Amino acid sequence: MSYTYRSSAKRTNTNYSYSTNKRRGQRGQSNKKYIDPNLFVKAATIAESVEYVPVNTFSDFSLDSRLHANLTGKGYVKPSPIQDQAIPFALEGRDIIGVASTGTGKTAAFALPILQALLSDKNAKAIIIAPTRELAQQIEEECRALGRGTGLRGALLIGGTNMMGQLRDLRQKPNIVIGTPGRIKDHLERRSLILQDFNIVVLDEVDRMLDMGFVKDVTEILTAVNPSRQSMFFSATIDAKVQTLISTFSNQPHTVSLTASSASENVHQDVVKYAGNHDKLEKLHTLLIDDQVTKVIVFDETQRSVERLGNELLARGFSADSIHGGKSQGQRKRALSRFKNNETKVLVATDVAARGIDVADITHVINYSVPNSYDDYVHRVGRAGRAGRVGYALTFINS
Repeated sequence: MSYTYRSSAKRTNTNYSYSTNKRRGQRGQSNKKYIDPNLFVKAATIAESVEYVPVNTFSDFSLDSRLHANLTGKGYVKPSPIQDQAIPFALEGRDIIGVASTGTGKTAAFALPILQALLSDKNAKAIIIAPTRELAQQIEEECRALGRGTGLRGALLIGGTNMMGQLRDLRQKPNIVIGTPGRIKDHLERRSLILQDFNIVVLDEVDRMLDMGFVKDVTEILTAVNPSRQSMFFSATIDAKVQTLISTFSNQPHTVSLTASSASENVHQDVVKYAGNHDKLEKLHTLLIDDQVTKVIVFDETQRSVERLGNELLARGFSADSIHGGKSQGQRKRALSRFKNNETKVLVATDVAARGIDVADITHVINYSVPNSYDDYVHRVGRAGRAGRVGYALTFINS
């Protein structure tokens, strides 16, 4: 029997999406903090890369033969650092803290131990919580690929999609539930999702989740999960809020730390000074026609400003799309797909909509609006300069 993971992502319901997104936006509001503009100026440090030599290969891990076959089919031989160091402990049932950013292979680091646990124990159930719809969908796609042919079932619970389809998927008693905090909480309130039998829980990008204002929702979800459980927390940074949550809901976790809270060393960072809105738009136009700018995310502050800027760039002849919380899930998914497949050059986005987007070949990040905090800046900038490439980050400053 094949791995049946029926996503409801294609079944959109605009009215429901609007009311849900409005509520989520209120949850996720944050106050803008002053950031010294000097922090936006930094030359890339091109250090000679040292190849990581893993202790294990994927064939060394004690996994079901079907999982090994799927790994082979995907061409996985050597695990990444987070996979190499986390998977052996996760397979033992240990709680895990993984300090790692997007693009390090952390999804497989928790997905493989989860799939193995579900295949070993028919009573086991897992819930994976992600801050955004896009990241939840990426996790679902990875679980689907790694679990192909195992017969495991899943449900994807995200906003902007039809609630009836999700209710149908939950009635089929899925082994894995993947979703965003707000939509999972909706199902808990409806009692369409009962978590007392779930004994594996993963929180991905915990710092982003808490920054978006989901502390209360996440706490309620974790409280509802079986107290005798395996917990795995993955976060790019560990601040006091994250540490408090982990301390409350973990038991002697094994920690794998791979990243520091700093902007990518491979990214040239600078500012663009402008005087007035017209000058600002003209300078953005000049930047985007540069031949070196081949794939760029432009960050703006609000849904309205993102939509307006995206339309303006289209009117000027740029291959552009926009992505924000006011769009349906289908619109967001199509925009992201076009961007990944190089059908569009420019993606204009809000912070919330862009969180969890993992695109390896972004050359430029342009902060058309100053981010709310330096941590947000770090996450924006880190989208360029991946996979050993040199990236560029430019922040617009009103002179």
